[in-house]
Amino acid sequence: MDLALVWFFIIAILWTGYLVLEGFDFGVGMLMSILPRGRAEHREKERRVLVNSIGPLWDGNEVWLITAGGATFAAFPEWYATMFSGFYIPLLLILVALIVRGVAFEYRGKIAGTAWARRCDVAIQVGSWVPAVLWGVAFANLVRGVQLDEAHQYVGGFWALLNPFALLGGATTLVLFLLHGSVFVALKTDGEIRARARRLAGVLSLVAVLVAGGWAVWAQVAFSPAWTWAAVAVAALALVGVVVTNRMGREGWAFGLSAVSIVAAVVLIFGSMYPDVMPGLDGGNSLTIAEASSTPYTLTVMTWVAVFLTPLVILYQGWTYWVFRRRLSVEHIPAPAGLTWKKIKESAF
Repeated sequence: MDLALVWFFIIAILWTGYLVLEGFDFGVGMLMSILPRGRAEHREKERRVLVNSIGPLWDGNEVWLITAGGATFAAFPEWYATMFSGFYIPLLLILVALIVRGVAFEYRGKIAGTAWARRCDVAIQVGSWVPAVLWGVAFANLVRGVQLDEAHQYVGGFWALLNPFALLGGATTLVLFLLHGSVFVALKTDGEIRARARRLAGVLSLVAVLVAGGWAVWAQVAFSPAWTWAAVAVAALALVGVVVTNRMGREGWAFGLSAVSIVAAVVLIFGSMYPDVMPGLDGGNSLTIAEASSTPYTLTVMTWVAVFLTPLVILYQGWTYWVFRRRLSVEHIPAPAGLTWKKIKESAF
């Protein structure tokens, strides 16, 4: 068995898990200023409902990103070096956004006060919007191909990454994550915010059909092999299914179909890249799976580790989702318990 090919598929699965799971909490973060309505006190409670809906989940979802990055470094060091040096600026922006977002999640409830909560909300939103766009830009460039020299080093520069195809890819992930997040809110909450999320999901599902469908067809016609038409068809059917099931009030089905559309998008991306890990622009100097892979011994050790540990991680994360499966509403939100700035200063001095 070609272990390099096996690990190419494993890394695709890891990215699938990350984009499906982190995708909905990116969506929830982006909706922080869109869904809440009413007076200031009521809006604050609805924002806390949104934060609490993903509070126990978001950090576990990011483990998939860490695992995907670590697996890429160990299994395909040449791919890791080329991609992370060539995409340095967008990946740095994503990393900073994720750090700011994580800090805002953890510290939002530590201090009581409208101004503090508002600053944390801005951090959560920025930390959600930026990765939602830039991940699409990065993956679209991997489908299109980038400018590589004979040593497989990226030579295109930052602005070359912002081509029309990549920007449409960024818009695609943005819309898909917004849809995924709105369906998750409808599934996880109750009351007015649930109804509002369902109405928004109805609009976003139609937008997603147009935007994601346009990018997928462009990718398929210009850069992808014939067999990935199946992934395009599955994504299209899944998005249409989201439209139908959301109107029927079947939030669980709508969320599942939204996840299927993201899975199909990842299949299209990695299917378009194969047999390369870093396709060269117009096929020039592409870095292949075989050229980028580690030694067979390294891949063998990694495979055994993955066989024993991956089921444990999946079981633990599945248990977490089960424990926190109940719906939330503003009635479940207690009064703020954080310290005031005055008390913080008194305790410090």
